[in-house]
Amino acid sequence: MRAAESGLELLDCPCFVCLLAQASSPMRGANQSSVSEFLLLGLSRQPQQQQLLFVLFLSMYLATILGNLLILLAISVDSRLHIPMYFFLSNLSFVDICFSSTTVPKMLTNHLLGTQTISFSGCLTQMYFVFMFVDMDNFLLAVMAYDRFVAICHPLHYSTKMTHQLCALLVAGSWVIANLNVLLHTLLMAQLSFCGYNAIPHFFCDVTPLLKLSCSDTHLNEVMILTEGSLIMITPFICILASYIHITCAILRVPSTKGRWKAFSTCGSHLAVVSLFYGTIIAVYFNPLSSHSSEKDTTATVMYTVVTPMLNPFIYSLRNRDLKGALQKMMRRKSCS
Repeated sequence: MRAAESGLELLDCPCFVCLLAQASSPMRGANQSSVSEFLLLGLSRQPQQQQLLFVLFLSMYLATILGNLLILLAISVDSRLHIPMYFFLSNLSFVDICFSSTTVPKMLTNHLLGTQTISFSGCLTQMYFVFMFVDMDNFLLAVMAYDRFVAICHPLHYSTKMTHQLCALLVAGSWVIANLNVLLHTLLMAQLSFCGYNAIPHFFCDVTPLLKLSCSDTHLNEVMILTEGSLIMITPFICILASYIHITCAILRVPSTKGRWKAFSTCGSHLAVVSLFYGTIIAVYFNPLSSHSSEKDTTATVMYTVVTPMLNPFIYSLRNRDLKGALQKMMRRKSCS
């Protein structure tokens, strides 16, 4: 009887299920997962709330695509906007379109088809692209802050410092670093084993829920997130803060009160989005795994994956007089044609 009870206790252990699945499949590698697909539970289990969330996310996604596409078209059409500031802005708009398209369409499709499944390889692929675009947003925000620093603090040397070669190098370097960083974390995630329970309480494959589902030792993954991942995220953030400190000092030397207030207002809007973006990411990914809750993590990730890309066109662009003029000119040209 005691042996039978011990056997039942082993069967109740999730890691025993994982080991049993690996033992029954000798052709699989030691690092292969016993889970072939995951279930994305979404944001709510209530049908009425699901309908409301579907309409809300669809509206925000369409607003994100439309706003960022208008910015891309306006910058490409108007030759006056072919300067470094708008070059970085067009890259940010492109990244935000891809960022939202990585998560929201899958969630909307799952709702329409009445399914929640995503394959193991599809989950890792989605995670790869989500965090690649997060890193790109991170780098582009820092590059745009540096561009504004040079323009405000060193206006006479702006054209010699912000050359086309430097701008292209900054963007290309950002893509390379972002891909290498995310590739490291994705490969580490692929080495983990996952047990029988495969439900992710989220609307996309996020790294924190996946680590919680794993029955392997996730210590290395957590250490890499808190060290290398922190370095990738915090370094651009420090550059943004340093740029805005110098910008603020330069603005305070402006004699006109109206000019100072206008500049501070613009910087405040930028810093609000930066704070929203970095605050939610730090809250989700740079805390110990034991301190996380699915509700808080989901709310925070919605902010930086859906809300921030939607707000960027309005905060960074539509308040800009030159861009407004380019958009109006483009609309008039289309109406005349």
